[in-house]
Amino acid sequence: MIPQTEYKERREQLMSKIGNGTAIFRSAPVAIMHNTVEYNFRQDSDFFYLTGFNEPEAVIVLAPHHEEHRFVLFVQPKEPEKEVWTGYRKGVEAAKEQFGADETYPITELNEKLPQYLKKADRIYYHLGRDKPFNDTILKHWQRLMGLYPKNGTGPMALESTNLILYGMRRVKSTTELKLMRQAIEISVDAHNHARAFTQPGRYEYEVQAELEHDFRRRGAIGPAYPSIVASGANSCILHYTENNRQMQDGDLLLIDAGCSYGYYNADITRTFPVGGKFTPEQKILYELVLKAQLNAIAQVKPGNPFNQFHDTAVKILVEGLIDLGLLAGDSEEIIKEKKYKHLYMHRTGHWLGLDVHDSGGYKQGENWHIFQPGNVVTVEPGLYIGPDTEPLEGQPAIDQRWRGIGIRIEDDVLVTESGNEVLTAGVPKSVEELET
Repeated sequence: MIPQTEYKERREQLMSKIGNGTAIFRSAPVAIMHNTVEYNFRQDSDFFYLTGFNEPEAVIVLAPHHEEHRFVLFVQPKEPEKEVWTGYRKGVEAAKEQFGADETYPITELNEKLPQYLKKADRIYYHLGRDKPFNDTILKHWQRLMGLYPKNGTGPMALESTNLILYGMRRVKSTTELKLMRQAIEISVDAHNHARAFTQPGRYEYEVQAELEHDFRRRGAIGPAYPSIVASGANSCILHYTENNRQMQDGDLLLIDAGCSYGYYNADITRTFPVGGKFTPEQKILYELVLKAQLNAIAQVKPGNPFNQFHDTAVKILVEGLIDLGLLAGDSEEIIKEKKYKHLYMHRTGHWLGLDVHDSGGYKQGENWHIFQPGNVVTVEPGLYIGPDTEPLEGQPAIDQRWRGIGIRIEDDVLVTESGNEVLTAGVPKSVEELET
């Protein structure tokens, strides 16, 4: 789906940033669901971003200072007796040919071969992640080479995370990446529209989930980008609700937060609508407030604006609206400064989107927020959640029963363009007029 030339360009870009260092990346491990049953394999996103190689038990070494081997792959060798059980492998020779490595070795030779790519490096670039045994392997090699430095006069005297380098690269999506994201979003948009048409009182949340995820797979997606949230009634006030087992009733709102993964690139869409086709007065008031906050926040997603500006815009509108409704009390600026709205809106307004749903990229460098630039993709998803048992924060008014059990979130995926933005998920209706039937 992405040509090898683009993966090569990414590796070259990374190597240009590490100078005389050596960067190391470990593939995702095989994860166990329970006992000996495995989850479907999902490659580590950084590893995939640099190679497109989609097997476990592999390591990338990027050594721009090496005379012959700047890009090295360690992979599982061909073993037919094991492949019968776990699937076909590329093997050492085919991996070298297909993925453009200067040299490829069996993964069993990692400890033997790795030192030659580290001994002349001035530092190791490696992110100490969750794979403790592999962390220990890297630290062991680093410590040994530091011990040899007085004798050899060369070797890595520092260990630095690869994250900060890749953050800047992965924040800006290429034309090819955007094509995959548009496909994931197109599939997800159609699935959301089908799910809304399918929804009616008496059906169960899991029936709607089944319709969504059937559409994902039928259209060629890998599957859900994250556990689908289909939350009716008071369940809509649970941010990461995934049981999806309640029978929907007339008068409920249904919050659907779902998107598919296509070629490892993700969509992330949320819509909230009335199960019976009509909002109650209270639901409509809160929905229109969230929608106003979202539309104004989207307008702030444009080149030159700092990342936090769309969140601050949404919060300001929500707080002022809640004061008007008597759900908050006091000066809006003080409420925002002291976060006295957090019992009603407790999450941020969006995140980067791409290979990961909460994509790599970071939000700040030091005290400064990153500035939007063309090619960034971000979600914009304000909400309000007034659960049955929500307690106001200190100094805030009691919540009248008529507002309780209402949870609303509206989420779109937004691309920063040269002149402003493009709402990639605009095909899913969100106005009151469109949602009421």
